[in-house]
Amino acid sequence: MTKMRAVQVVGYHQDLRMAEVDVPEPTGPFDVVVRIGGAGVCRTDLHILEGQWAEKSGVALPYTIGHENAGWVHAVGSAVTNVAEGDKVILHPLITCGLCRACRSGDDVHCEASAFPGIDTDGGYAEYLRTSARSVVRIDESLEPADVAALADAGLTAYHAAAKAARRLTPRDRCVVIGAGGLGHIGIQVLKALSPAELIVVDRNPEAVKLAVSIGADHGVVAEGQHVEEVLDLTGGHGAEVVVDFVGEGGATAEGVRMLRRAGDYHVVGYGENIDVPTIDIISTEINFIGNLVGSYNDLCDLMVLAARGAVTLHTQKYRLEDFQTAIDDLDAGRVRGRAILTP
Repeated sequence: MTKMRAVQVVGYHQDLRMAEVDVPEPTGPFDVVVRIGGAGVCRTDLHILEGQWAEKSGVALPYTIGHENAGWVHAVGSAVTNVAEGDKVILHPLITCGLCRACRSGDDVHCEASAFPGIDTDGGYAEYLRTSARSVVRIDESLEPADVAALADAGLTAYHAAAKAARRLTPRDRCVVIGAGGLGHIGIQVLKALSPAELIVVDRNPEAVKLAVSIGADHGVVAEGQHVEEVLDLTGGHGAEVVVDFVGEGGATAEGVRMLRRAGDYHVVGYGENIDVPTIDIISTEINFIGNLVGSYNDLCDLMVLAARGAVTLHTQKYRLEDFQTAIDDLDAGRVRGRAILTP
């Protein structure tokens, strides 16, 4: 067997370790082995190391992490017809069955028999990764795997929420985006591409607000204590028809709900705290709370069209695979602008 380098979880609350492992080969007819060009480093990877996913995933250690992956097709199983060796691809984060009700409906994120490379099976902090024909999306020749890898999960999550929000937004509506960081800056670009509504972005960081305005926000509000009032002023005192919350912790939800108009939609994307709203307020104003997971395969196809058009671009900071610890430390310390990407 040919060997490759892979960065593995060897124990919780321990540093990751570089290992030599076998290069995966197609074993099933629909398997696709991808040579990794870029693997995104995500906050979830930090949570994995803290043991937060241990019980949920039930994964056996050691295993390779990394769930935001793009690269080139290296080998395919006997029944694969949608991609060929050498094709440039981005990987949907899940390997799905295609047969259950959710998959048949195109809602494959809720597949009843899915595997999740990087969470419960080997992921992309490596030179090669095995996935399925159902998970690979061919990307435009103008795009580079290392530049788009983080669109596979962070971008896909932001796209899914923004596209859902855009379905109800009209030119008369206002949409508030809370958080213009790694996910938020993608969500803003997607909303700008898909929706005619007026876009108001709220963030604690003045630099993030400046970036938001430069990529299409109509109004930028720095969260310095008066931001709820500022948003209400911008919406004629009524609040916004839609709030998309990419933060979901640190008091963001209590403030976000105050920015919502009667019969408005509150999209939860970032997570960490509880939403505490009296039920009488929910029924008397008829507001909706909407959860958002990662997007579907079709969402990823749509997002890659926007990326190829230049309507969505990702700010990235690249690290060599062997510098994985620096990337993890930089992310943990808040030193990464945009998304950190490992390149084998």
